[in-house]
Amino acid sequence: MIKGIIGKKIGMTQIFDEKGNVIPVTLIEAGPCTVTQVKTVDTDGYDAVQLGFMTIADKKVNKPMKGKFDKAGVAPKKHLKEFRFDDVSGYKVGDTVTADVFAAGEKVDVTGITKGHGYTGAIKRWNLHMLGQTHGIGPIHRQSGSMGVIDPARIFKNKKMAGQYGNEQVTVQNLYVAKIDAEKNLIAVKGAVPGARGGIVFIRNTVKSK
Repeated sequence: MIKGIIGKKIGMTQIFDEKGNVIPVTLIEAGPCTVTQVKTVDTDGYDAVQLGFMTIADKKVNKPMKGKFDKAGVAPKKHLKEFRFDDVSGYKVGDTVTADVFAAGEKVDVTGITKGHGYTGAIKRWNLHMLGQTHGIGPIHRQSGSMGVIDPARIFKNKKMAGQYGNEQVTVQNLYVAKIDAEKNLIAVKGAVPGARGGIVFIRNTVKSK
């Protein structure tokens, strides 16, 4: 069964398994999420479930979104995410999805927005080799080496250069669910997930299970 949930990254810690081995994990506050819309092949051309996370006040949503939530009969949500499922017959508007939809031992894919570093030089952004810092180089520091060739005397397209670094959507696949705490709505995922503490992440079944 394909499953999905919206969560908030809390941070990293470590837990111990039955053999006493240390497992580095990322704690994610997963849900509770509310089903705000169910899409089917007959009405929308595909099967999907839209989940809402983190209830907010009515005044914090615009009129079109407030009308959408009022029609569904659910409280306004700060974050919405649509998950495509093969079968949506088990879901209906107003249902609650909690962390225990997943179980320890499963493999999941986690999607989040990475930390933004702003406009960054090629040394930090792409880990390019620096130009020599010896005598006679001049006042330029952390300058990358040659960007082009003698013939043709130009820089080719798609050359790794300075620019925006981070703040992009990244999915980490095949992460192991180490522990589930249904009472506190926590999922402990082995390893690191994209984003800063407090960032919103989306968890779903892995598409490339090993």
